[in-house]
Amino acid sequence: MSVRRPGLRRLPLHAAATATVAVCLFPVYWMVTTAFKPGRDIQSDTPQLWPHTWTLEHFRTAVGAQGFALFWRNSLLVTGGAVLLALIVALGASFAVARMRWRGRRQFMLMVFIAQMAPWEALIIPVYIISRDTGMLDRLPTLTLVYFMMTLPFTIVVLRGFIAAIPAELEEAAQVDGCTRRSAFRHITFPLLAPGLMATSLFGYVTAWNEFAYANFLIIKQQDSRTLPVWLSSFQNVFGTDWGATMAASTLFALPALAVFLLLQRHATSGFAAGAVKG
Repeated sequence: MSVRRPGLRRLPLHAAATATVAVCLFPVYWMVTTAFKPGRDIQSDTPQLWPHTWTLEHFRTAVGAQGFALFWRNSLLVTGGAVLLALIVALGASFAVARMRWRGRRQFMLMVFIAQMAPWEALIIPVYIISRDTGMLDRLPTLTLVYFMMTLPFTIVVLRGFIAAIPAELEEAAQVDGCTRRSAFRHITFPLLAPGLMATSLFGYVTAWNEFAYANFLIIKQQDSRTLPVWLSSFQNVFGTDWGATMAASTLFALPALAVFLLLQRHATSGFAAGAVKG
């Protein structure tokens, strides 16, 4: 009876993994290579997997577009504000759920899970009406608040699981040594939350940075308050869409998210695992 080698047994798994990665990365590859192709190659009837001629013309068009620096600033402000607010609020809520025993705790977490599962696209019209009636249309704080609400449930769930995985005895020992409950959390628990904070920050950043629908519906008249995803749809001319400039702008738009992911990848992976499994 022949025994199959471990390498041969794993070959189908490796092939499936390779195919999955190729399918997921091909759109990114096509976006980047198209950004470097001359206009005639982009409009060619024969697709080119690899540019025969490289050009930076489309990147110059994207960088030189009106409002480029302003929309970058808007996206950074909205994204950073939403992530920071979500971390601050979720940190207190997750600690209360994980460490304290109070009436309605289970019901609270149930509502958080329901909010996490709710399709935010279905709430665009109610959010628009509320923003219009309260005079909050065309304002960056409105977008920041919406993105904060979108990322808050997930942040609470992950941080709650991570805090629950940290032994409460560590805080109790610090309190015996003279620390207050707040001081014990700040000096003992909070430093151990780094992977969970990284994971939730990454999720909140990517969600707010890439969001288009709310930014498009809530910023109508005040064009200077637009964000980068809305700006990407502006590369139009009398001949149609300028695909080269659009792909170049999309490549530039993806670089910050890629940089943040590479920076936080190790901590974020352990944070997602701890928050999902140990909660």
